[in-house]
Amino acid sequence: MTRFCLVRHAHAHWEPDENRPLSEAGQADARRLADLLQVYPIERICSSPYRRARQTVEPLARRLGLSIDIEPDLRERRLGDGPVRDFHAAVEMTWTDFAFIHPGGESNAAAQRRGVAVVRRLREQHPGECIVLSTHGNLLALLLHHFDPTVDFAFWQSLTMPDAYAFDVRPGRSVVIERLWPGE
Repeated sequence: MTRFCLVRHAHAHWEPDENRPLSEAGQADARRLADLLQVYPIERICSSPYRRARQTVEPLARRLGLSIDIEPDLRERRLGDGPVRDFHAAVEMTWTDFAFIHPGGESNAAAQRRGVAVVRRLREQHPGECIVLSTHGNLLALLLHHFDPTVDFAFWQSLTMPDAYAFDVRPGRSVVIERLWPGE
């Protein structure tokens, strides 16, 4: 059985730069997340290449003496070429139709495929390990949706920054998803 702990990055002030850092509140939450996750037998930590995702798991990596492996396919799903007038409505449209693509964006179906490919590859390469994946809200929800189709747009809206969920992958068995982060 391979256990995955999916982490949504902590708070970062919004700006167009994809490589924006965590805010002070986000840094404090990253330390709280390390307190929470350090009790698990984590053997590997992987992260989106974006700074806010890496910074969210850096306190955990330091405590456990682990490096952070960068997984480019854990990056956030690109919604489109630029800002949209109504962000939530634009995201909801992609959840209504997984094949829908805003101009210059990526569909939910494509983002989910690349995220699931990371999970499958890591499960095959590191069977029986407990692996942390630090990513972004939409990709986290899409990964969970792959294993539990009841995860939907409303679930995505309910995610906090940070957030954390665990699930065990056992061949031929259903996946049980457990929320780890206590929320707001």
